[in-house]
Amino acid sequence: MRLHRHLRVYLLLAASLFLACHPAWATKRVALVVGNSSYQNAPLLPNPANDAGAIAATLKGAGFDAVDLKLNLAASDMRRTLRDFADQARDADIALVYYAGHGIEIDGTNYLIPTDARLERDTDIYDEAFSLDRVLLAIEPARQLRVVIVDACRNNPFADTMKRTVASRSISRGLARVEPTVSNTLIAFAAKAGLTALDGNNMNSPYAAALVKYIAKPGLDLRRAFGFVRDDVLQATGNRQEPYVYGSLGGEDVALVPAPKAEEPTQAANPQSEIRRDYELALQLHNKAALNAFLTQHPDGYYANLAKLQLSQLEAEDARVAATEKARQAEEQQARLMSQDAQRADREKAAAELKAAEEARIAAEKAKQAAQEQAAEAERKRVASETAIVAALSGNKASVESTVPNNAGAVAPVQDDKGPKLATLGAEPSQTDIAKTDISKADLAKSLQSELSRVGCFTGAIDGEWNAASQRSMTLFNRHAGTKLDVKLASLDALDAIKLRPSRVCPLICEHGYRPDGDKCSRITCAEGSFLNDDNECEKRRGKKPVARRNTDDHPARSERSIRPDETADVPRRKVTSRSQGGGGGSGQIYCDAYLCRPVARGCHLEYRGGGGPGGNTGNVQVCN
Repeated sequence: MRLHRHLRVYLLLAASLFLACHPAWATKRVALVVGNSSYQNAPLLPNPANDAGAIAATLKGAGFDAVDLKLNLAASDMRRTLRDFADQARDADIALVYYAGHGIEIDGTNYLIPTDARLERDTDIYDEAFSLDRVLLAIEPARQLRVVIVDACRNNPFADTMKRTVASRSISRGLARVEPTVSNTLIAFAAKAGLTALDGNNMNSPYAAALVKYIAKPGLDLRRAFGFVRDDVLQATGNRQEPYVYGSLGGEDVALVPAPKAEEPTQAANPQSEIRRDYELALQLHNKAALNAFLTQHPDGYYANLAKLQLSQLEAEDARVAATEKARQAEEQQARLMSQDAQRADREKAAAELKAAEEARIAAEKAKQAAQEQAAEAERKRVASETAIVAALSGNKASVESTVPNNAGAVAPVQDDKGPKLATLGAEPSQTDIAKTDISKADLAKSLQSELSRVGCFTGAIDGEWNAASQRSMTLFNRHAGTKLDVKLASLDALDAIKLRPSRVCPLICEHGYRPDGDKCSRITCAEGSFLNDDNECEKRRGKKPVARRNTDDHPARSERSIRPDETADVPRRKVTSRSQGGGGGSGQIYCDAYLCRPVARGCHLEYRGGGGPGGNTGNVQVCN
């Protein structure tokens, strides 16, 4: 018994020691962010893609374990995405879904609309869209908190065009009020039930901009965060849009980002390290929404100036694209006036506009080139600096993050006489995204081949070699997309232009016996009585035509036709009968020589002497006894 007591004490001590040394389990947070902008059967929505990018960057910066950003999802892709996210939510403590795009309410049920929906009738909503309940079902397995943010209260074009199969079926503006059935679940709408939301005049909608500002603040209760979002949206829209939240939580504060621990570390961490990580995340996304979200959180300092430099590069690219499009339109206008033989004043005006547009395009090209060169030079300096720092600190335990410059003057704005205001790096650069600035030609060619394959213009191996096959594929894209991209070299401009195409550009070419069926070739099967012709079309078989037969009574016998004319030209043809041999009636047999045919005389018979046939051969001979 004493031994048993001692053993139990030892086990309890070991368990307590294990629990004391084992770290506490961290809260796992996962998020799905969807932005649908490019609808195939409705006008383009400019902001959802930008809003989704800003929200995803904010959640990644907040330390979410997984943030899945999806843009322009068709029905099949949306179904697969929800299924995969449900698997992630099963072992997560907090699950969040943000959706921006078109939504519709029918008979009190809210639906999210994928980009390939047609919705010709009200009943099509059950086959082509996804109910909000389907999204709630995907996040239901989360253990602590479930959040769904729906930025889809827009003026929906489908509601005005779809046919009503039942007159009593209601289709309302905005979305319908909803009450979650699972506890610790919040559903946030961009506008109150039955009202529509505004997109605003900026890159992001007022609702998304307010979410980026408050939702990821450490330690801020989620209900207070949505309250601050409501206040900002009301102020930005002149009280025309009021966000709304449905659901309830307990009495304790619930924050998406936990408050920092109260314990003071033995050594103070460098405050620039967090800003650097946020900047690197925004740099990986490399779009305006992410950089603007970073500048909203960190408006000043070293990394803020770096972000402004990257933002200037993107703005220069947008200006170049706009100037190029304006020059193209001016060129088309001048060509149209020339073809219509317009008045001289109109032609001169068009020529002047074309010249001004071309000059603006050239200036935009130069500005873009200058911005790219400055950004690339800055990033190269940062890479070299960090490499030197790592080499210098490799012999001690100092953190590389402590070497990040703390002075805001390390990056200062400068004025270029020939281009826009950009930023230049000082003597201490920081970390960079090498993939964006020092991308190799092989990687660029491989990415371009992959995009050409996606739009149906390239069928070869994606190997990064810009060979003749790749150039032919680029030529096919130019022909079917109406572009004039350079086919000899793989360029970032071509890659960006192809990425803008959401679906197939080059038509699918199938072998004989197959026809295009979406993105694959299907075998052609002809109906009974038809066959596949050379034009790859089914053609009906024709019936056999009647064949005319000769009347043998009107033509000479085969024995007479077998005699060649050159052998009988000097011998007159004589008609022979059985009586011509003198003796009435014969045996009924006939034999022929080179000149004519005779019946066998009575009492005679035929013997075969070799040879035979016309032309002088012996053949059959009449023998009489």
